[in-house]
Amino acid sequence: MTRFRAFSVLALLAVLSLGPLRPAVAQQAIPFDGDLRRLSEILGALHYLREVCGAAEGQKWRNEMQQLVDAEAPSGARRAQMMASFNRGYRLYQQSYRSCTPAADTAVRRYLQEGAKIAREVTARYAN
Repeated sequence: MTRFRAFSVLALLAVLSLGPLRPAVAQQAIPFDGDLRRLSEILGALHYLREVCGAAEGQKWRNEMQQLVDAEAPSGARRAQMMASFNRGYRLYQQSYRSCTPAADTAVRRYLQEGAKIAREVTARYAN
């Protein structure tokens, strides 16, 4: 298997933990929620696929997800939505792949790229 450069959501977590990114009124839509749900789904897919493809990373992607959720949505509906997205990403590939295939390998590469892009864009757009 080829080596993949893993992205980290640490920069995104730093930006999200600043607080001013969130609207003052709790009922307002948070502009980057869709991005965070997509990133959650990607982390779920990576959590499954990297293990199937022998990356031996243990709980790395689940831990990244936990840090993201803790920083952004410690409770409530937003947390539940993010966790549901993670689980959806995991289950989608769990149902389809029992071993690492060229398609699984390609999916991993694409998700690593897309996840890094989302983290960069959210950070650039919403950081002060």
